[in-house]
Amino acid sequence: MSKRDFLDTGFSTRAVHVGQDPDPETGAVIPPLHATSTFVQKEFGQPGKYIYSRSGNPTRSALEANLAALESAQHGIAFASGCAATDSIMRLLPPGSHVIAGTDLYGGTYRLFEQVLRDTGLNFEYVDTTQVDAISAAWRDETAMVYIETPTNPLMAMTDLRAVADLTRERDVRLVVDNTFMSPYLQRPLEHGADLVLHSTTKYINGHSDSIGGVVMTNDDDDAERLVFLAKSVGATLSPFEAWLIQRGVKTLAVRMDRSQDTTERIVDLLVEHPKVERVYYPGLESHPQHELAKRQMDGFGGMVAFEVADMDAVKRLLDSLTVFTLAESLGGVETLISNPASMTHASIPKEEREARGVRDGLIRISVGIEDADDLIADLSQGLERL
Repeated sequence: MSKRDFLDTGFSTRAVHVGQDPDPETGAVIPPLHATSTFVQKEFGQPGKYIYSRSGNPTRSALEANLAALESAQHGIAFASGCAATDSIMRLLPPGSHVIAGTDLYGGTYRLFEQVLRDTGLNFEYVDTTQVDAISAAWRDETAMVYIETPTNPLMAMTDLRAVADLTRERDVRLVVDNTFMSPYLQRPLEHGADLVLHSTTKYINGHSDSIGGVVMTNDDDDAERLVFLAKSVGATLSPFEAWLIQRGVKTLAVRMDRSQDTTERIVDLLVEHPKVERVYYPGLESHPQHELAKRQMDGFGGMVAFEVADMDAVKRLLDSLTVFTLAESLGGVETLISNPASMTHASIPKEEREARGVRDGLIRISVGIEDADDLIADLSQGLERL
């Protein structure tokens, strides 16, 4: 069977089958890992489809086709990490370009923008992208891109993709959406008008905390061609082994996300009712300011939740008491990860700037895995009782 045989099927069917044709020589159900740096040319001057693995590899191509089909895209370009994917997107812009980005961003993205890319001549301005008027007010003649996360990391704020896409299309600039928190199972920004969608595949797409990678999806032929060239030229391509691991994880994406969401709802209920929890950030709550938008824009509310306790002392007391939760950076794995953004994922943002964005010392972020919900609830409950 070929890729086109599955494009009209359901999400999980595409996740299992697109780009995953059985090996024609051996009949192996799982396509082989092509762990090679170079490919033989059968005749001088007549190279085959693949020449050198930095520029193209069958294992990586299979993953790219698979992820593009899940994100409603014509093109998928895999990178060595999510940060490499973000960096390559920014290389689509000429020096002097103005980029409007959300105030609530992953700390590594902020570090890339401020400590690396600003030196290349790009100018970044941060606004509250939940307010489309704020994006419009920040516009300049040099504005060439709007870059957002929705939901944001770590405060779970939502941006109206359709409204922002209408604005960027009217002004002929690219809208880029980091969709890592939701995965294509729960949100597909290209369907709402985005031009480029990126993921850290390290997270939900791989789902097993054993691989680093990134991917960009688009329906724009020119941008896709340029991104392929950049990945090859800069050397930011994903290795065949990482691609094989990620593809293995993709096959269970839907079932993992469903399990994670079910447990997250129970954890949110506990947090909302607990007297030592000062605030809960989760788009599934009716009290969330963009709850109605979340219902329209996404197919579920996801497995990420953040909440606040009194201060850093309370954070340490809670996190050090947990036994089922895993204290670690990252997200989207089968294990439930818990972290303090101020000292971990967002530590690269200066404290004054971080707090102005709402990322206070007492904030805790949870990525809910697939363990038994009762065990997670019991562990979190005993930890909260220590506060």
